[in-house]
Amino acid sequence: MVIVLAGLGVVCVLAALTFYGLLHLVSPSAELDWARRTISQYALVENGWWFDAATLLLAAGSVAVLLAARRAGVVRGGAAAALLLWAVGLVGVVWFEKHNWAAGPSMSGDIHRVASVVAFLSLPVAALLAARRSSSPAGRLVALGGVVSLLCLTPILWALVSEPWTGVRWWRAIPLGGVERLLGLVEVVTLLLIAWWAVSSRARVPVTSRRG
Repeated sequence: MVIVLAGLGVVCVLAALTFYGLLHLVSPSAELDWARRTISQYALVENGWWFDAATLLLAAGSVAVLLAARRAGVVRGGAAAALLLWAVGLVGVVWFEKHNWAAGPSMSGDIHRVASVVAFLSLPVAALLAARRSSSPAGRLVALGGVVSLLCLTPILWALVSEPWTGVRWWRAIPLGGVERLLGLVEVVTLLLIAWWAVSSRARVPVTSRRG
């Protein structure tokens, strides 16, 4: 069952990446400045349903990976809760649309921003909590993915902290879209590493002791 769940999760994640990739190549979404515009900006254009589909596929794949990792015993307790929060945050990003600044700020946009922060922070926390005591190569790679994910957040934190004395609004101080895409890609790779960890961990269990 671990292999089935992990495989299902990987398929969903790869399908999500395909949709995200197409958004960068097909008009009208391809006309957005990917370096400056956040990826959720795609939800506001004509083919924005591709963004919604991709994000929901990623959330579904994340839940499948979580179930596989729990069955394999590599994600438990706080790590499992954090990984679930990642999936919930992704659903929130779709359910609550980001600010459409042509119409002005909105409650939906505020909730969308919170959901984004929850998602982006939860996955590296899950990875680090899950792998903190692991000595396996897969566990170490998951931990590395968590660390790199947090490092990808540092430009955003720098932009927020430096705004009072630079006078530059934080979203203009850095290529926010590019930073967000790099962060998202690293986190998705980390999720795939968790799936691989679950499968490889299960493969090491003697056949007579397997239950899933």
